[in-house]
Amino acid sequence: THWAQQWADVHEAVFVDLDHQIEQEVGKSVLDIFDENGEVFFREVEAKKLREISSADNLIVSTGGGAPCFHDNMQWMNEHGITVLLEAGPQYILERVLHEKQKRPLIKNLNEAELLFFIQQKLEERMPFYSQAQYRLSAENLTYDSLLQIIPTLHKSTGNA
Repeated sequence: THWAQQWADVHEAVFVDLDHQIEQEVGKSVLDIFDENGEVFFREVEAKKLREISSADNLIVSTGGGAPCFHDNMQWMNEHGITVLLEAGPQYILERVLHEKQKRPLIKNLNEAELLFFIQQKLEERMPFYSQAQYRLSAENLTYDSLLQIIPTLHKSTGNA
């Protein structure tokens, strides 16, 4: 989400956080949706919102890690836009999510060792979907110009990146 927002600002695109869109649609936090309505309901709303928001042009959409793995979302995203996988190893992801566990429904009750194992499992499960991304960037080495390395046609309206 951080980098999607930064890149949208730099490239004069509209930033959309898919989870935020879902929260607005349902009127609850993602955590509450998972707790009260379950993951199946969440994934259905997620697929619907993804398809709704993509009718606009010049968007950079931040999806959660599970979004590509349900309802043919990855295939749909590839057909309707450009997909970029931010690759990261389990330890890097662990360091990034430890401080926000309570906001993430699938990990909120895990200790650090359980969380690392969970991350390893999820990466393995999700890799068949993630590997369909059109481009890959190392999450550990991102900069404001990272998107230009793989998609050189992204430029601000002034012609400068």
